[in-house]
Amino acid sequence: MNATDTLEATRSQRLKAATRDSHGALDKRIMAGDIFADRGRFARFLRVQYRFHRDIDGLYANAALDALLPDLAERRRLPQVTRDLRDLEQTLPAPVPLRLDPDLPLAAALGWLYVAEGSNLGGTILYKMAAQLGLDADFGARHLAAHPDGAARHWREFTAALDSVVLTDVEEQQMIDAADAAFRSVHVHVELEFA
Repeated sequence: MNATDTLEATRSQRLKAATRDSHGALDKRIMAGDIFADRGRFARFLRVQYRFHRDIDGLYANAALDALLPDLAERRRLPQVTRDLRDLEQTLPAPVPLRLDPDLPLAAALGWLYVAEGSNLGGTILYKMAAQLGLDADFGARHLAAHPDGAARHWREFTAALDSVVLTDVEEQQMIDAADAAFRSVHVHVELEFA
């Protein structure tokens, strides 16, 4: 992406370009974990998902975010990940101190939610692959299932809202840094499970 493209791109497109390296490294590491080899390996992936969604869960109750983002509370996936783990008779990872302050500055919170929403869009591909393990929206892979309105439409609604938020240049950089931090935090969770 050159300088002209960057100026003309939407915020969500700039965010995607700015986090391409950390996102790509995470995707490669997750797939290197061979998460569809068997249900045990998939359960490790679920524990990664659980830790990340537990880290960000407080953001879904943030009133400022709720005013900006469509159906914020409905986008919360920690309950589905929890049920998926229980379906596979897994214990939940041990509690940790709250990872993110639910009153995180708006720009930073948007960066973390961008990663969560993007994983929901990407999850539709993983959902199809989970079927080979006998997992679906009713058992073990409910958190990967597409939104009833469709994953692409749900993503477009999120990015349209994200693109319309008024941010300063400094806040936009905070959002990019937060999204990068979110990808790196998931990478740490992956290493915990797959090292």
